[in-house]
Amino acid sequence: NLTLGYPSRQHQYTPLPSTTNVSIMAGTQPLCKKTIIKKRTKKFARHQSDQFMRIQRSSWRKPKGIDGRVRRRFKGAVPMPSIGYGSDKKTRNVLPCGFRSVVVNNVGELEMLMMHNRTYAATVGKSVSSRVRREIVERAEQLAVRVTNAAAKLRAEEDA
Repeated sequence: NLTLGYPSRQHQYTPLPSTTNVSIMAGTQPLCKKTIIKKRTKKFARHQSDQFMRIQRSSWRKPKGIDGRVRRRFKGAVPMPSIGYGSDKKTRNVLPCGFRSVVVNNVGELEMLMMHNRTYAATVGKSVSSRVRREIVERAEQLAVRVTNAAAKLRAEEDA
């Protein structure tokens, strides 16, 4: 059984503890947390981005040249993105905590997650005010929905 350092492609389910006590646990736990395996974690570097400062931090662009080594996939050339680098369908777009993220801008949008609180976690939108944000976080506690950025834009109220 030779592995050559590759992660195993078997289904690696991380079982939840059988004695789950909701009062002790910090928030809602995901329904089924499968181990997330990324085939590649590094960003794909643009061809010749190491030679020119102006494109050093740019995103991937497909090489279009007629003689390009990268486009023709020569040995030793920079790797090109392809469909084979894709993630497992079950763990695609899953946060490290085991939930999928849904952007919520008001309390009404949060109500959609009531029956799916073990699969989806709410992320409060960037432009939401601190007053509405506080209402969303309070309602999420009642619905047992996890909020990924619950502590954002919160200040202790000052007694004047």
